[in-house]
Amino acid sequence: MTTTSDTRSAVGPAVSAVAEPRTLTYSEAVREAMAQAMAADDRVFLLGEDVGTYGGAFGVSGDLVHRFGTERVRDTPISELGIVGAAVGAGLAGMRPIVEIQFSDFTAQAMDQIANQAAKIHFMLGGAATVPMVLRAPGGSGTGAAAQHSQSLEAWFAHVPGLQVVMPSTAADAKGLLLSAIDDPNPVIVLEHKLLYKQSGPVPEEPVRVRLGETAVRRTGTDVTIVATGVMVSRALEAAERLAADGVSASVLDPRTLRPLDDQTIVDSVAATGRALLVQEAPKTGGFMSEIAARIVESPAFGRLQAPVSRLCGLDVPIPYAPQLEQAAVPQVDDIVTKAAELVRRW
Repeated sequence: MTTTSDTRSAVGPAVSAVAEPRTLTYSEAVREAMAQAMAADDRVFLLGEDVGTYGGAFGVSGDLVHRFGTERVRDTPISELGIVGAAVGAGLAGMRPIVEIQFSDFTAQAMDQIANQAAKIHFMLGGAATVPMVLRAPGGSGTGAAAQHSQSLEAWFAHVPGLQVVMPSTAADAKGLLLSAIDDPNPVIVLEHKLLYKQSGPVPEEPVRVRLGETAVRRTGTDVTIVATGVMVSRALEAAERLAADGVSASVLDPRTLRPLDDQTIVDSVAATGRALLVQEAPKTGGFMSEIAARIVESPAFGRLQAPVSRLCGLDVPIPYAPQLEQAAVPQVDDIVTKAAELVRRW
């Protein structure tokens, strides 16, 4: 007789229940990636302002100092130039430093070490030395942090040969891309949008890497290709749902890494749909979506276009403090819906 507590089948072998996918927040996924990398390799360490006992400006490093000690989770003075300079030196000496900058805006204080040292040493020494440094920095608007703490600066870094630039948009990618960045012998800038830290998603418990330089196709459609980065990916996906209800079928592509950029996946999608809407939070002038637009029109997809390549970007203004103005300064879901629908129906 089979009782309610018996896991065996009365007519066959036991069937295991399907486990629910494990869910972590974006910040938890970043912390897990660092913890797994540190546990696997004694050369990996974290340094930055308040990353130790305080747990990081956004709580990302959490309890790592208690797990790995103050030698490997190092609080630093308030000097971004000194922090990154120390990391460059550590990388040259064989360590694998992870730098946390409290706000990506503060990388301006360290640009000499980032752009003139970390990015160029391997080339200038003929490959005799490498700088396996990861620099993590939260960026973007939406938290009321105003003009000096809310910028989207990916185009700065993508313009520098020798740097790799990563913008994870999901918790799984936040972990997988960071693990790949830590493995990489080159300096990698990882830009984490502040609004994503509390968003959750399925994340493998194992240290699964996500390769740098592979665009993710988040949704497949037939009428328009929406390419978005960072927090704009989730907004583009929400917009695509609303567009579908109105008869417009949209693909949503997430480059994930800006350098190296997997432009072939983007070009193929645009060739298939005939339309491209490129969405970024950063200001339009000089933004990275201009580079993607150029690659589309320089490719065979140009001959398949049914409409001009269109960009939807932040305004060319410093990010305001007032909430309603802050929201108006960067694309929202409604803006993506309106722009994509116009692109399809006008052309």
